[in-house]
Amino acid sequence: MKKALIISLLGLTLLAGCGQKEQKATEKNQSEGYPVTVQNFSKAEGAESWQKKEQTFDKVPEKVLANTQPAAELLLHLGLKDKIVGVGAVFGEPDKAVEKEFNELNHLSTDYIGKEMALSVDPDLAYGRGGLFDNQDWGIGTVDTLNEMGIKTFVLNSSVTGGTFDSVYDDIDNLGKVFNVSDKADAFKSELKERQAKVDKKLAEIKEDQTFAYLHTADPAELYVYPAHNETFFNDIFKMVKLDNIFKDEKGEVSVEKLIEADPDVLIVADWGTMKDGISGEKMIDAVLKNQKLSSMKAIKNKQVYAVDYNYMFGYGYQSLDGIEKLAEQMYPEK
Repeated sequence: MKKALIISLLGLTLLAGCGQKEQKATEKNQSEGYPVTVQNFSKAEGAESWQKKEQTFDKVPEKVLANTQPAAELLLHLGLKDKIVGVGAVFGEPDKAVEKEFNELNHLSTDYIGKEMALSVDPDLAYGRGGLFDNQDWGIGTVDTLNEMGIKTFVLNSSVTGGTFDSVYDDIDNLGKVFNVSDKADAFKSELKERQAKVDKKLAEIKEDQTFAYLHTADPAELYVYPAHNETFFNDIFKMVKLDNIFKDEKGEVSVEKLIEADPDVLIVADWGTMKDGISGEKMIDAVLKNQKLSSMKAIKNKQVYAVDYNYMFGYGYQSLDGIEKLAEQMYPEK
């Protein structure tokens, strides 16, 4: 009896020792190579422009709040599912490669989330689309506000003015450093670059860009032209399919009359089909083609009206490449 008890106690001691060793090894792996400092961004309350601001991480972030679906999907590609404590703005075409994992995350809202909801998951890192780092009801708080509360921030480089699709690669590199997953980041980046190169190669023979305008409306009866003046990422991704935003230099509002006068080659509409009660891309295209106000436009006559999912245009992530690949197939099926 005593012998059995001694053996049992000895076994527990060995297990405890092993557990402590494993815990210390984990802590060492998490702290090795830290602190890590990356160049990021901040925008003061009410300011119009972003400023550079470094973020220093003493260890791997453990509780990440992603303010949009595309932001969370990127973390999943880097193997960071267990780090995500909440996701806001859950809408748009899902990435099939990580859809199952994404559906298992804590979805906070199908709309943009406010600061109170963001803080409810007690994050140590707030991450995602730059425009949502704001103290308004639809924002999770400014970078400075969150940093003062001890919460680190990571604003997607692609989502600030000046961002391009190449900025996605910068974001992947920096996330690899922050989370100590540079190998996975490099692998995913290589995969994306290979896909981008295929699109470039297929369309290399097209030397001249066509002009386009974007109709940002959820109701095809109400036409609203979005000039996307400061949307450098938006304008850059359409360059991949040889499209040039005809209103990119327009700072003011663009009337329907001005749209008709400009007469771009192509019209792009949003596909809201993945949203509750949203109108599908097919219905949007059909309604625009039948709109009598636009009947004189060459885009209507030539049936060059295409629908693109909102997140492909304004998700500021690698998912835009999915949208561009689909758009390229529709515009240039012979390629």
